Amino acid sequence: MNFSKRSRYGIRALIYLAWHSDCACIQLNDIAERNGISLKYLEQIFAALRKAGIVKSIKGPQGGYFLAGTPASIRVADIVSVLDGNYLLETEEIPSEDNGGAEALAVQSAIIDPVNEYIDQFLNTLTLKDLVERSEQYREAVQDMYYI
Repeated sequence: MNFSKRSRYGIRALIYLAWHSDCACIQLNDIAERNGISLKYLEQIFAALRKAGIVKSIKGPQGGYFLAGTPASIRVADIVSVLDGNYLLETEEIPSEDNGGAEALAVQSAIIDPVNEYIDQFLNTLTLKDLVERSEQYREAVQDMYYI
């Protein structure tokens, strides 16, 4: 499993984009500045997201990016797949019985397969809308904090 900075940054940028979805479109430099992400790196991330149909763009001085669908229709599994490829644990090659085949099969069936099923189910049910809502909860909690 790989959950790289590329996926983390992409998800953070998409949360910001979804949170500001009432605007016509958002420029990448605004997203980069707000999230502390290199603009060049973010351009690469958004090129992949645009190619996958997760975001759309408008060129020109008033241009920028916007979500291609609703936040509820964009699954985290799709985002991670686009940015990192396969997000599951690698399956183990099962050697012959003489070379630890039974042990490898036990590891595969008892650990790797159940973890992969859980990760796949979790990431396929978690949407960008869920992350936006969670982000809003954290913003409210931070605003309610008092410092002495």
